[in-house]
Amino acid sequence: MKIIHTSDWHLGQQLFDYDRSEEQRDFLRQLRNWVAAEQPDALLVSGDVFHYCSPSASAQRLYTDALVALHETCPSMQIIITAGNHDSSSKLEISRNLWKYAGVTVVGSICRNEAGKVDLERHLVEIKDGNGEPKGYVVALPHVYPQNFPSLDEEVPREDRQRFFIQTLLDRVAERNTAHLSVVLMAHLAVTGSDITGQDDGRGGMDYTDIRLMGEGYDYLALGHIHFPQTLPGGRARYCGSPLPVSFDESYGHSVSVVELAAHGVEPEVRTLPVRNLWPLKVLPAQAVPLEEALEVLKAIPDEEKLYVQLHVRIQDVPPAYCMERAYELTRGKQCRFCRYKWEREVAEPTEDAAELDVDRLLTFSPSQVASIYYRDKFQHDIPPETLELLEEAVKRVRTQEEE
Repeated sequence: MKIIHTSDWHLGQQLFDYDRSEEQRDFLRQLRNWVAAEQPDALLVSGDVFHYCSPSASAQRLYTDALVALHETCPSMQIIITAGNHDSSSKLEISRNLWKYAGVTVVGSICRNEAGKVDLERHLVEIKDGNGEPKGYVVALPHVYPQNFPSLDEEVPREDRQRFFIQTLLDRVAERNTAHLSVVLMAHLAVTGSDITGQDDGRGGMDYTDIRLMGEGYDYLALGHIHFPQTLPGGRARYCGSPLPVSFDESYGHSVSVVELAAHGVEPEVRTLPVRNLWPLKVLPAQAVPLEEALEVLKAIPDEEKLYVQLHVRIQDVPPAYCMERAYELTRGKQCRFCRYKWEREVAEPTEDAAELDVDRLLTFSPSQVASIYYRDKFQHDIPPETLELLEEAVKRVRTQEEE
């Protein structure tokens, strides 16, 4: 069984209010070309299809157009999509039944059937070739917080429900897999010990899962959520990574994974297909320089070059006034998009007062004295008088309230 494994498309994301649809559309075009060349049995999208839980109409149109194009490119290929923590599971599943006619299976959440029992069958997908012959199985698990897994057995404690749920799905596949076909498990979560280089975990935080909780019986674990592409120890679990960087911290190559599975119990063979990014994200220059030098770097960017820019600037105290306006003015008429500054303050030797401070001495100082020493040590000049006055007034009010 051959699959293309991708995840974390983050369609609809805006980078500092800039529309990214052009580069996202170009990635989907590349994906279609790879599908045409590889003719895989299945395309797996392991969560975070959209960046926002309420995607715009244009983002949804980008998604639907892409799925139709992918199906038309390889009609025998099955497409399996699971929800990530950025997705709205209910919105992703609205057209679930309709997508079946295009060979697409969407699994946004864990649901119950009419009898009130957890519908396990909706998570099990048999992969077939163009002649209808079985090639393997996919267990599609959407993003679920560990504490939210439903109970399948009243005697299983809450903390073991995740492991029990996943193993139950794998056991069901094992019962019907008499031909020893390959088994793939899809999940959108953070595995303990994975490399989270550049990861922004601002959406709901990061709940880590020990890989042993993912059960036994799969040949390949198709992971989403972590954007840095990596194969975990053991060779059977992989984060394909995001196809496009979602922040300047993701300064590494992005790709999708082609996975070939010979049979059940055989280690998968993985190849990566590098994604071409029409709009690279660059921090310029690599090392921090004074503002005027950084602005000259921005000015020197060729007018036709497409890229997002973060200027790396070294300062002594606070950002200069009108620095944003100056950068935007320099990009007028250029293709490049200025996003923000990356400020790096000069590190000076600690002042004598700060170097000699200890806990006993600190307890004898007033709040304004501590603030003055800190400010002097941080910015190499005295705290402004008006700031000091505001601080002393705030201290007086707090003390008055305490006395009352």
